[in-house]
Amino acid sequence: MRNGLRLTTCVAAALSLPGCSLANAPNEVATDLHATDCPAEGAALQILGSGGPIAEAARAGTSYLLWIDGEPRLLIDAGAGSFLRFAEAGGKLASLDAILLTHLHVDHVGDLAGILNTGGFEGRTEPLTIIGPDAAPRFPGTSEFLTRLLAKDGGAFAYNGGYLDGTENKPRLVPRDVETDHGNAAPAGLDVSNHYSITALPVHHGPVPALGYMIEVGDASFVITGDQSASSEAFQARLEGSKPTILFAHHVINGEPGQPRGLHRAPEQIGELAAALEPEQLVLTHNMERSLIRIEDSFRSIGGSFAGPVSVAMDLDCYAL
Repeated sequence: MRNGLRLTTCVAAALSLPGCSLANAPNEVATDLHATDCPAEGAALQILGSGGPIAEAARAGTSYLLWIDGEPRLLIDAGAGSFLRFAEAGGKLASLDAILLTHLHVDHVGDLAGILNTGGFEGRTEPLTIIGPDAAPRFPGTSEFLTRLLAKDGGAFAYNGGYLDGTENKPRLVPRDVETDHGNAAPAGLDVSNHYSITALPVHHGPVPALGYMIEVGDASFVITGDQSASSEAFQARLEGSKPTILFAHHVINGEPGQPRGLHRAPEQIGELAAALEPEQLVLTHNMERSLIRIEDSFRSIGGSFAGPVSVAMDLDCYAL
């Protein structure tokens, strides 16, 4: 596996800025939170894409890959650009237990078709579960999304229609739509592996049906916020005091007026969420340039509530439990 690019004390390399310092940030920005490679033993979550909906710097759209004992087992989101990162990381569709989708924005599912297409050359025969949110106006549910994408009769990529029925040397996709109700629906336990457990947690992302996820491996856990606004009160209440090993928070907007707070948490609200959950460390991902150019402000805002270590993810960074 390729080493991940790392950003710990400065975002200048990623943004081509003349220089920066986080020395005045209230939280210590740790320099040793990133593993250089995913370990051959144990569990690790790799960031395939740490970016957002705009093509910026060296960041693919949001995507994560869970490794268990050196095998890629769970793909979470497949944003634009993650097709390349999936290959660079050594991902294989053949070894996945499931694919999880937080929501159906392009920067989270834009490369799903490409990853499925490359997986068609791997000889997998076992069905593959794909889990994501239910439907809302202008957003199909996960099952309907896959049908529109792959149906042999009228799908956008009908030539890959074997994924829907397990023919044409393709594994059959088994979709599941999780109820969201604007972030108010009950959490859903997902039974996809004996090696780890997954809980899908509905979140509020404006009019978009959306999910966050908790992944538990033994006594350790990851929480991925997904794209959520501060109106995700049920998500926060359900995980309050859960003390995850790592909280991966989507850092899309800065604290300036006019940011889409009905869709995303501002840095101050990320800090409040982290303070409630009490993770051992907080990692900011799904980063956009508008948030990174004010990274010092973000750290100060987060530090108003959360005193633990904070770092900023880059593509291919790997976080071991």
